[in-house]
Amino acid sequence: MTIKPAVRIADRKLIVKDRTILTGVPDNVIPKSGSDSGPVEGVFLGAVFDEENCRQVVPLGTLRDVRFMACFRFKLWWMAQKMGDKGSEIPLETQFLLVETKDGSHLESESGNEENQIVYTVFLPLIEGSFRACLQGNERDELELCLESGDCDTKSSSFTHSVFIHAGTDPFGAIYDAMRAVKFHLKTFRLRHEKKLPGIVDYFGWCTWDAFYQDVTQEGVEAGLASLATGGTPPKFVIIDDGWQSVGGDPEEEKPLLRLTGIKENAKFQKKEDPTTGIKSIVNTAKDKHGLKYVYVWHAITGYWGGVRPGQYGSLMKYPMLSKGVIEHEPAWKNDALALQGLGLMNPKEVYRFYNELHSYLASAGIDGVKVDVQCILETLGGGLGGRVELTRQYHQALDASVARNFPDNGCIACMSHNTDALYCSKQTAVVRASDDFYPRDPVSHTIHIAAVAYNSVFLGEIMQPDWDMFHSVHPAAEYHASARAISGGPVYVSDAPGKHNFELLKKLVLPDGSVLRARLPGRPTRDCLFSDPARDGVSLLKIWNMNKYTGILGVYNCQGAAYNLAERKNTFHATKSESITGYIRGRDVHLIGEASTDSAEWTGDCAVYCHKSGELIILPYNVSMPVSLKVLEHKVLTVTPVKVLAPGFRFAPIGLINMFNSGGAIEGLNYELKGGAKLFELEDGNEGTGLGEERVENRSNELVGVVHIEAKGCGRFGAYSSAKPRRCLLGSKEVEFGYNSSSGLVTLELAQLPNESQRVHLIEVEL
Repeated sequence: MTIKPAVRIADRKLIVKDRTILTGVPDNVIPKSGSDSGPVEGVFLGAVFDEENCRQVVPLGTLRDVRFMACFRFKLWWMAQKMGDKGSEIPLETQFLLVETKDGSHLESESGNEENQIVYTVFLPLIEGSFRACLQGNERDELELCLESGDCDTKSSSFTHSVFIHAGTDPFGAIYDAMRAVKFHLKTFRLRHEKKLPGIVDYFGWCTWDAFYQDVTQEGVEAGLASLATGGTPPKFVIIDDGWQSVGGDPEEEKPLLRLTGIKENAKFQKKEDPTTGIKSIVNTAKDKHGLKYVYVWHAITGYWGGVRPGQYGSLMKYPMLSKGVIEHEPAWKNDALALQGLGLMNPKEVYRFYNELHSYLASAGIDGVKVDVQCILETLGGGLGGRVELTRQYHQALDASVARNFPDNGCIACMSHNTDALYCSKQTAVVRASDDFYPRDPVSHTIHIAAVAYNSVFLGEIMQPDWDMFHSVHPAAEYHASARAISGGPVYVSDAPGKHNFELLKKLVLPDGSVLRARLPGRPTRDCLFSDPARDGVSLLKIWNMNKYTGILGVYNCQGAAYNLAERKNTFHATKSESITGYIRGRDVHLIGEASTDSAEWTGDCAVYCHKSGELIILPYNVSMPVSLKVLEHKVLTVTPVKVLAPGFRFAPIGLINMFNSGGAIEGLNYELKGGAKLFELEDGNEGTGLGEERVENRSNELVGVVHIEAKGCGRFGAYSSAKPRRCLLGSKEVEFGYNSSSGLVTLELAQLPNESQRVHLIEVEL
């Protein structure tokens, strides 16, 4: 008996687990086994062409009767999501493609029988030599492979490993396995979990950008830090964005594009009484006076927007040459200041010296990290320098080396960096901005932003921790944005102007010591949302899941009414079909919720679900769904916890700090201790309950059934589900008052203040 590979090409078809994905695969498309890239089953595709060229396009086959989700670049800098069901709907510049088969049953099987399960196929266009690959569709529903070097002198006609294809029945597992195989093959980047996350991700921060833009000053930074601390949400990091550097324009230009003139700060960040102190002055003020742990500053990967003034670090004028796919999406680029005035590009051999001199100067002033922006510009400047891949690689190797040398906390945020040229050479940077900016004055952008960060994180989250960007706490969409940041797993920071803060909202994110309750993974759409289009289809809500140690978190968002318009090449509003949309949630929408159970082998699948906004607590049995109805720009955040059965009639599930968006992020430890009373109840005809509307019981015997030991950080109102009223609750060794709602089973007690510094966590005991 011959064992067939799970992914293979046979009879001019791409076959995945005996299901046909592509038909009419051309003869010049060459498959190679992925067995050399670790234990993951998959196939690499390449192609042979008649002539050498710097840009090659080949169809891979016809794609029809599937559902797909594509992450494509709608701008040079940024990706967004696009859904469809045939090849012609796949956009130009697609860098990640997930396909759902429509063969077989669409009912998810728990038996492990793959014939009854949906199969997810991952297409990853790669870097091969000096060429970068992407995917696109054509009018014949063919999926095309596009290969570009970005340099007319860098040509090839033969490719062997341009796309990697892998499949599985768990979409998130299949994506991880595919990325791991690609990492083994390319050996040029590392995965997110292999990198050191900088300390800023666990604290609340402030960015100067939307508060001041380029008019930021030292006095403005001081005012912003002082203002945020007055309301009990002290920032612990600040990003001094664009506006601190020494820059100048070309004198002959009427509206000159600014270029970097030196590595030190400009006059706005030099104190009149002691200019030599430089940027160290604001760093000292931030840390010594306002208690900040981290100070970051902004710079472009080429120094500044217009690069470095020619003559410094071997800088020469270069004019961006954009790829055909980017120009199709952004035809206005031909009138951009960069296209007209050019960029001062440092010699790649000099760029490490530049980064090291800049970063060592900043580090000596107490700066802890950098936000490195405008990264995708490098792909447009590779002409005469070996091409886009080679230039990007040289700059990123230099950047990685300098960050590793000068910022021991790995302080680096990648921004405007959504091309695979950069992503597939990222060994050091662990945080990446997940989407186009938060635009406080652009009402069309807010639903689009939440959808984009969630879907982009499906791809980006395997390589780095996605950063869902700053937001304003005083804004019509403030809570919509804030709740999403709590689910993101990334840094949480605002760009409020001094004095313009909603502290009531911020306290749902930030503890009094400036720390945040961060979820453990990148937030991503739930499995059943991966191929629906919650921005365009008029019927779907977006559900986003993440995990804590002992709970899950689920956000539900109505993102309808606005999306990127491929025809108009911009974000536009569109009519929605109804005022509100109804969707359904289940406990297992939190994809890894079983991992939050203290005893997954005995867990029944029942979950306690707590709604942050309404305070409602519901027990959802396994696979039972609950309706949620939302209007555009409305949301719900729910904490989901596996229910533990201690004995018949005694069920328990901790929720966490229920006034916080990510309540369960407060739970650091959880242990169930069974006592003698549990055996007594097992001998009786106790009612274990069905979950919904189950009978509440009260333990009137002297025998303890069990003790729940909880370690919780932070302060505020702590909540838990208990089917029986607790006998008593202890905080440390002291008995404390608690509330109990007999209809819902909600137990509440107050953690009046933060734990002692020596303790780190509150020790809670609930006796049942």
